[in-house]
Amino acid sequence: MSRPAGSRTVPYKPAPGTIPTAPGVYRFRDEHERVLYVGKAKNLRQRLSNYFQPLETLHERTRRMVLTAVRVEWTIVASEFEALQLEFTWIKEYEPPFNVQFRDDKSYPYLAVTMGDDVPRAMITRNRGIRGARYFGPYTKVWAIRETLDLLLKAFPMRSCSQSVYDRAERTGRPCLLGDIGKCSAPCVGRVTLDEHRATARDLVAFMNGGDQEFVDRVREEMQRASARLEFERAARLRDQLAALESVLERTSVVLSDHVDADVFGLVHDELSAAVHLFAVRGGRIRGTKSWVVDTEIDLTDGELATQIMRIAYEAGDPPAREVLLPRQPDSVHEVETWLTERRGEHGLPGRVVVRVPQRGEKRKLADSATVNAAHALQVARTKRTSDYVTRSQALADLQEALGMAEAPLRIECFDVSHLGGTGVVASMVVFEDGLPRKDQYRKFAIAQTTDDTDSIHQVITRRARYIVEGDPEDSGTRFAYTPQLLLVDGGRPQVQAAKRALDEAGVRGIALAGIAKRLEELWLPDDEYPVILPRTSEALYLVQRLRDEAHRVAISYQRVKRSSAIESQLSGIPGLGPARVRALLRHFGSAKRVRAAAPEELAEVPGIGPALAQAVARRLGADTMGAPAEGQGSQS
Repeated sequence: MSRPAGSRTVPYKPAPGTIPTAPGVYRFRDEHERVLYVGKAKNLRQRLSNYFQPLETLHERTRRMVLTAVRVEWTIVASEFEALQLEFTWIKEYEPPFNVQFRDDKSYPYLAVTMGDDVPRAMITRNRGIRGARYFGPYTKVWAIRETLDLLLKAFPMRSCSQSVYDRAERTGRPCLLGDIGKCSAPCVGRVTLDEHRATARDLVAFMNGGDQEFVDRVREEMQRASARLEFERAARLRDQLAALESVLERTSVVLSDHVDADVFGLVHDELSAAVHLFAVRGGRIRGTKSWVVDTEIDLTDGELATQIMRIAYEAGDPPAREVLLPRQPDSVHEVETWLTERRGEHGLPGRVVVRVPQRGEKRKLADSATVNAAHALQVARTKRTSDYVTRSQALADLQEALGMAEAPLRIECFDVSHLGGTGVVASMVVFEDGLPRKDQYRKFAIAQTTDDTDSIHQVITRRARYIVEGDPEDSGTRFAYTPQLLLVDGGRPQVQAAKRALDEAGVRGIALAGIAKRLEELWLPDDEYPVILPRTSEALYLVQRLRDEAHRVAISYQRVKRSSAIESQLSGIPGLGPARVRALLRHFGSAKRVRAAAPEELAEVPGIGPALAQAVARRLGADTMGAPAEGQGSQS
């Protein structure tokens, strides 16, 4: 939605002083009374004032929500905790389109024990609504949970059959095959009483809840006592049960100390989406894992996003562990802990929930692993769209419509410039055809002298345009001479105008041109005063994001290679430092950046580099970098 000309904010902005300063929950509604967004605040006036700043200063997603709404309303509550509860309740009730929402609706299989039944049953299900059932998981693979259940039934022989099979056995007085092979204690035919069978079900639940070592020790002791009393048949059954228990434990990785009860979250997000990965650790073992992908409509802070992840993870799912480990502390952490404690109590579990950010040790390592898994989930979610032909076609059609092109851009080239404070300037060109990357047609550019980003873009597009006009004599396939339907440059209006000037000077016509603004939803055209806003649900938005990210990745990789080559040239001029010792330095420290940062004492630890030579290296690198920006400063656009 575009901004009304001359408008600084929206007409429904509340009058000054009318918004209370108390804690509360607010709702934005559209002209049809639909709730667009629900939020909470410790101070309603302070929070809502953020939405009524000049429209051009708002994040695009926030601006779109504010412009779509026609009024805002609020409810005062007594405390931050009540605000949190009411916010979560209204999000569940109204499902506002601008709140954080899951995109991945895949249901995962669980191991369930139906303790609410007269004769409890162990089963694999995706249904989370069974009355009185205790759930374990989720599991990512059905075969893995089937193997686990098969082993568990050897140790805890309880009913796993359907109701129809149980009723038939009860009528005929003959148990099913599982009863005959010892994987069910056959309460259907009275081999055990219903109370004894329920006790077996309680033991299985306790084992899965983390009491595994207690059971292993108990079975081992009973086996030894039976053997000592010469009860060899009973000892053999206990031996088989012990082997089954140990097999189950082998399938569940030991990752933390015994008795650790924690939910470990990894969280990675970009402008469009966030990915979450959960390790459910019970008794020091990973009992379940799960990954989610969520849409992030409003420009949330890290703390706000962490709070919403807690809502989605626990609102109607598994009970939280006593310790919840997050990469970032949620807003109103004490209120979130109270809410999680209540969720835990609703499942009949004691203890207060504590939310922490792990800093070191085994918990930090597991949290880092969860973050790696979350990053992978986000990457899979991005690339999954490109694997489907219909989705790719829709993305190209959306882009054609948004940019007013006569035909879909079957070949798109995206350019990115990367530098460190104006030094070591390089650029990349990535190519997508039919929505898929063509890595064999990527190009890298070294830019010797430039004044700024716009000059760099002008130089690169000038070089690209020359090949379009003249062809590529060094490429037998003339692939670099192919004419794209669309050129994208990383940057706003100035960069796009610089690229257009380069195309005009080369006499290139008929190629669409756009710039990818930092906010990503905005595409700048050369002669337009305002950007094109890609719809939040448009497939084109994800295609543009992937193009931008790929171009940025290639440019950064090339810049690192150039920096390594530069430091090799610098070092090769030092007397006594030949190619072998230069390679040894780079191999020892792993990168040019670390060689530059190393102290003379650290340089001297490299084989073949003595104290005198280490001092010479430090002096040379120090002189070459004096006055230059440190690594990581400056711009990487």
